[in-house]
Amino acid sequence: MTDSIQLGESGMLAITRDALAALHGALFRDLGGEAAAGYLQEAGYAGGAALFAAFNAWTAQHGYGTADSIAAADFPQLATQFFGDLGWGSISMTTLGEAVAALDCENWGEAEPDAAMEFPGCHLTTGMFADFFGRLAGTPMAVMEVECRSMGSPHCRFLLGNAESLHHVFEEMSRGVAYTDAATAG
Repeated sequence: MTDSIQLGESGMLAITRDALAALHGALFRDLGGEAAAGYLQEAGYAGGAALFAAFNAWTAQHGYGTADSIAAADFPQLATQFFGDLGWGSISMTTLGEAVAALDCENWGEAEPDAAMEFPGCHLTTGMFADFFGRLAGTPMAVMEVECRSMGSPHCRFLLGNAESLHHVFEEMSRGVAYTDAATAG
């Protein structure tokens, strides 16, 4: 049993954080925020299948079976170790109400703490998490970043739920309601 993830065998490859930051910068500069975010989300979503397969292989390699057999209480620790081994960072999970979970990432690799962005910027991650967690749940999932280290927050926070739940949260946020209140009320 090896402790590392064999990227070539998993359909994944490693890029540097500087390369990802340069890609972000070029897309935002040349396409504008909305288009750049859409392309990054689409790319993240496209990579979700290989990421989920790698997670399944990694959990099996470490004696935990497949992702669908992991106890819910064990998942955050295993996800933190897996994403940490890949260089993305750590994850902690909490629930907000009955239909929304929060994923907190204090050291998330896509965030650029010096970027001083006006809005959350981990768009590749939102797409990647939507596919990854949708596969884990066996149903389509939506992901929305509501706090980001690229905006000066101490961590990145992603909300995870079905499309209807996150649409409700987004609509309430657009009316000035805090996402925590919208998620627990919806």
